[in-house]
Amino acid sequence: MPIYTAPTKDMQFILHDMLKATETGIPGYDDLDRDFTAAILGEAGKLATDVLAPLNASGDAEGCRLENGIVYTPKGFKAAFEAVKEGGWNGLDLPEEFGGQNLPYVMGCAVGEVFCSANMALNMYQGLTHGAINALVSHGTDAQKATYLPKMVSMEWTGTMNLTEPHCGTDLGMIRTKADPQEDGSYLITGQKIFISAGDHDMAENIIHLVLAKAPGGGEGTKGISLFVVPKYVINDDGTLGERNGVSVGSIEEKMGIHGNATCVLNYDGARGWLVGELHKGMRAMFVMMNEARLGVGLQGYAQAEAAYQNAVAYAKDRLQGRAVTGAVNKDGPADPLIVHPDIRRSLMDQKSFVEGARAFTFWGAHLIDRAHRLGDKEADAMISLLTPVIKGFQTDMGFDMAVQAQQVYGGHGYIEEWGMSQFVRDARIAMIYEGANGVQALDLVGRKLAVDGGKPAMAFFEMVKSFIKENEGQEALKADFLEPLKNASKDLQTAMMYFMQNGMKNPNAALAGSNDFMHLFGHVCLGLMWARMGLAAQNALDAGTGDAAFYETKLATGRYYMARHLPATGMHLARIQSGADTVMALPAEAF
Repeated sequence: MPIYTAPTKDMQFILHDMLKATETGIPGYDDLDRDFTAAILGEAGKLATDVLAPLNASGDAEGCRLENGIVYTPKGFKAAFEAVKEGGWNGLDLPEEFGGQNLPYVMGCAVGEVFCSANMALNMYQGLTHGAINALVSHGTDAQKATYLPKMVSMEWTGTMNLTEPHCGTDLGMIRTKADPQEDGSYLITGQKIFISAGDHDMAENIIHLVLAKAPGGGEGTKGISLFVVPKYVINDDGTLGERNGVSVGSIEEKMGIHGNATCVLNYDGARGWLVGELHKGMRAMFVMMNEARLGVGLQGYAQAEAAYQNAVAYAKDRLQGRAVTGAVNKDGPADPLIVHPDIRRSLMDQKSFVEGARAFTFWGAHLIDRAHRLGDKEADAMISLLTPVIKGFQTDMGFDMAVQAQQVYGGHGYIEEWGMSQFVRDARIAMIYEGANGVQALDLVGRKLAVDGGKPAMAFFEMVKSFIKENEGQEALKADFLEPLKNASKDLQTAMMYFMQNGMKNPNAALAGSNDFMHLFGHVCLGLMWARMGLAAQNALDAGTGDAAFYETKLATGRYYMARHLPATGMHLARIQSGADTVMALPAEAF
């Protein structure tokens, strides 16, 4: 059975050595001292290792089933869900007025990573609920908040988001689900939604669906879409559950991975729903949910890579194959462990340097969200809006690649289900698709986010990198290995952006053909910045002579690897971008 241990020491390093949480001035961060965060992460880690992770493989093998209209989750899931519920984990960073603990979002992300690495499919029931809660917090009426949120925060009720239909995914303007207004102010929702994660299950007494539909008078396209809250069971005036609503499960999707999560086809047959937010402005409300979900999906990308990496390391240290080229290491045994071989080391360093860089990037992104929400910092809000498609797209692309690399360490055993590595690859694959496929994330980044407010957020990012390098140019220990590579990579990113500015207007395909490369170029620069910041923090700790010197030396060595072996990819991506669209668009459709 695959193993998993929460990487709490690395999380503590990011929170306290790199982000310096208690010194940020963000409300709520004063409480995040080392002892407090260690206690939270330690308890989350115990739950993940002892309860969630042991159900990951069995949940994958058993999957969910639909019988007589009822969805049953895998054996053990209900008890594990109860353990998460009883610990109040869903409400960790949610408002106190609805039963949450109101901790900063960065702590919710840290705990979310631990639970996701341990059991992604099970954690999704909680994760979707969290997103639905935030949409209602932002756009629900006071009555809706009072009716739904306390039960959702406690996870007595769970939540979903319903966007996709059989004929449309990304192009939501094509949705056909209708909302028919009633005299009492409610609407009757009719239509079909597909790919609904956690769409139905046996672990909560009610499920609160947030559904995009078109009400009369909205016009064509996304401007005519409204958002509705549609409970599985209608809630009576006294808060008790009433009649079953007109929503049913048509089927459970048979998927490549996340088998323990019930991904449903939901049929709405005159189900009673209530408007959330303004009529015909449902996309605005839904994007509250989707933006959080996209950062959470970026987290899933590296969280699966983390779990796969831990198992690959254990296997590489244990499996005896061949002899080290420099001479036998395990002289008393028939062969040396895999980890002596340079190509295995390369693979493990690829995984380690990506995961740790992505964790820092995600925590920093969560910190920007906290700045935006708790301080009203508009610049932080603009920055995280710019970076969200990078976090989602780059990290899930790379997370999948790293899960594959971890599987490869096992050789043939990696392809055999009993070793469990296949599941990490299969589960990681969906993160590249849902909440906006990665090609769409790249188009959003290049087509919309770069131009926001005249390009100010992008310019602010470049200035931030430049300032960091200038402020630390006296750090001789970092200059050659961290600062110079970061400077060169940032120049590649700026050159790519200038190419889009000079060519995008006269030939939009020139920009869009390079959008995926730009997203990856941007992602590498972001991880380069994170590694430079972590390198500075580690070097400062070594200079001060405090803490675990071996840990900080390892951190510096891992960072040097990323800067030397991965950051140069910015040059490749720039060359592809500058090649334009001619070769991409050369063939007519019939030639494919």
